[in-house]
Amino acid sequence: MSSTPPATPAATPASTPTAAGGSPAMQSRHLSVWFGKRKVLEDVNISFPANTCTALIGPSGCGKSTYIRTLNRLHELIPGAGLAGDVLHNGRDIYARDVDPVTVRLAIGMVFQKPNPFPSMTIRGNVLSGLKLSGMKRPNHDEIVEDTLRKAGLWNEVKDRLSHAAGELSGGQAQRLVIARALAVQPQVLLMDEPCSALDPASTLKIEETIRELAESITIIIVTHNMQQATRVSDYTAFFLAAENEPGIVVEQGATTEIFSNPQDPRTLDYVNGRFG
Repeated sequence: MSSTPPATPAATPASTPTAAGGSPAMQSRHLSVWFGKRKVLEDVNISFPANTCTALIGPSGCGKSTYIRTLNRLHELIPGAGLAGDVLHNGRDIYARDVDPVTVRLAIGMVFQKPNPFPSMTIRGNVLSGLKLSGMKRPNHDEIVEDTLRKAGLWNEVKDRLSHAAGELSGGQAQRLVIARALAVQPQVLLMDEPCSALDPASTLKIEETIRELAESITIIIVTHNMQQATRVSDYTAFFLAAENEPGIVVEQGATTEIFSNPQDPRTLDYVNGRFG
């Protein structure tokens, strides 16, 4: 595939619509991000409507995974990391001095590219581990286990072996277990960084079904390199791009149907049609 085309002036991205009659569940305003002296993202403005799925697309190295990590303060755990601008959850800056990052990460969960259950812990124990680690007290653990595993699309496959070690699960099952674990602490937003990249097609399909169902009740933000996946699971899409030795920017954003069928920027059209990336 050809390399990224020469940079042209950044398009003015359209604002992603907010939930009807209200503020977005999350948004970043004029967000720029650094690793040491190297600027990796510049002036990112995206709004995420409540109870929808937004896909973040773009070539490798344009800052998508870095951006998603800023949305629950994981970015600040990296030595030398810095940012400017605002990240708002329900209208409140999550980086404000009086905001506890642990509280932020309970409200804004994360599912990573590689499934990371605790392999020697039981399936049931994995689901409840987030509650125990955070000190969150929720009654009726049996109900929580069943409810979250159902939401993650895994209950019917594991309901008779909840006491078995999670290490016995397949990759796709392990990823759905991780989703159930994240749901047990009742997040309002779930971040997913390429959650299907290491999975087979059948497992990917089940994860996508789970994402579509979850987006009816919580806000999903997913990084994906799979254009077909973006069209299948997301309501909105933001296209990131970085010119050589330049920070990543959002070229265009809007409803997924518009981004893929009628993009306003020629770079978006080239990318979604597979001409680079």
